[in-house]
Amino acid sequence: MASYYHTSGGKVGYSVDDVDDAADLDPRLPLLQDADLKDKVVLLRVDHNVVKKGKVMDEYRIDVTLATMYNIVERGGRLILMTHINRPFDKKTKTITISKDDSVDAVVAYLQRKLRIKFVVPQLHIYEKEGILDIDTSINLLIQDLRARKIGGIYLPNTRWFGGEEDKGETRDRFVVQLAGLADVYVNDAFGSWQSHATTYHVTKYLPSFAGLCMQAELSHTRALLSPKRPFLAIVAGSKYDTKIGPLTEIYKKVDKLILGGVMYNTYLSAKYGIKIAGVEDSEIELARGLVEQDKVESKILELPYLVESDTLTGRLEGHYRTISIKDFEPGKTFKYVVDVDPSSFESPALLEALGSAKTIFVNAVMGLMPHFWQGTGKMDEVIDSNRTAQKFFGGGDTLQTFKSLHPGIYHAALDSPKYYLFTGGGTVLKVLEEGDPFGLDTVKALIANKESYSK
Repeated sequence: MASYYHTSGGKVGYSVDDVDDAADLDPRLPLLQDADLKDKVVLLRVDHNVVKKGKVMDEYRIDVTLATMYNIVERGGRLILMTHINRPFDKKTKTITISKDDSVDAVVAYLQRKLRIKFVVPQLHIYEKEGILDIDTSINLLIQDLRARKIGGIYLPNTRWFGGEEDKGETRDRFVVQLAGLADVYVNDAFGSWQSHATTYHVTKYLPSFAGLCMQAELSHTRALLSPKRPFLAIVAGSKYDTKIGPLTEIYKKVDKLILGGVMYNTYLSAKYGIKIAGVEDSEIELARGLVEQDKVESKILELPYLVESDTLTGRLEGHYRTISIKDFEPGKTFKYVVDVDPSSFESPALLEALGSAKTIFVNAVMGLMPHFWQGTGKMDEVIDSNRTAQKFFGGGDTLQTFKSLHPGIYHAALDSPKYYLFTGGGTVLKVLEEGDPFGLDTVKALIANKESYSK
């Protein structure tokens, strides 16, 4: 077992930036740099969940894993990649829907164009409602070709097409054993996939397991959010209040100022002012009352004073949307759908002062109902960028995709700016902020436990 680690204790094939990242990591975490990869087949879990309707929407979450891929191949490893795409599993019907729109084909095509390396996707038997139940022996020929370097890599089908990925019983256990049988080493580079699924958690029970370079960088940068330079301002939006109440409660404790957006903000306003906004559920308003009461004492929430109300959710229809002011909110009043923040909100003195004086800014937010209502988010990004001294953290697939589409110049400059860091998993960052420890994620704890078992 010890042969899977470099006995020299040296670091192999990584950059100066990676050294800095590693210095901030829990010493118990097994690092890719310490793995012996020569002539090993490496099962690499990534978070390439960037496909919508069969097209890659944001290459960033693919590109940030290229260093890990190169590190593995350069040191003699052979790649089997896997990622989830979207949510083909219906929790109500307990069925898996297989659609080409949710396949890994678009990711594979991008990688082949980018790297000029051939990746092969195994063709496995699909059951109509149960998805893929087994990795059959036909894959053995591909693995032979992989070891013989006739192909550059194997990319498994969408992990959520496998019945065992999210299962908790025999189907999962069989899937995990089959996965482990494909490879010699497992590497987790999927920071954004923090749930304890077969490919992110359970497989570590069967293979020597390591954290990839992207995972290491993400974990390192979450430390900066847990010990931020102050003032610390967070901007959080969401389509449901109940799913974010845990992280939101903890974030509130950690920040100096908090800005809310989306349905989450609508819910807060409904609870505070006793109004009714279309699309906001009474049960969620009740949940938000606790935050309202807390903020009466601590006054951390910065209210966005001007909003966009629409008669419909079908689009930006002339004559059917308008700007409204929270000054006009009175108990018992009802409003149509609030679909965006008016850009003028980010020109109010209180917002400008808070965003301009912040030393750490975390953004996990799209303010408007995209793609029709984007003006609020666009203005928000501009005001944040105008603060040249703050350390700015953006997180989440939708947040990054919207940032890139609205401000491609700022986005591409941010990729190379030491004042920006773009997290691949916004939900994971919220989870870390909620838990208060990046190494408390189940997927990370699984890697640590694996190192302990293989070091005995």
